[in-house]
Amino acid sequence: MEAYCVKCKSKREMKNGKEVSMKGKGGTKRRAMKGECPKCSTTMFRILPNK
Repeated sequence: MEAYCVKCKSKREMKNGKEVSMKGKGGTKRRAMKGECPKCSTTMFRILPNK
């Protein structure tokens, strides 16, 4: 899955992507993909739409 790397300032294909749940407004859960940048190894997030 493609995500934006803040350190490289470009979109890249995420490495080792896993689906996680984050806290949202009002105590709700938000789905997201968490992985790392293949170039600089910075943690990347991509918020996913609800099911």
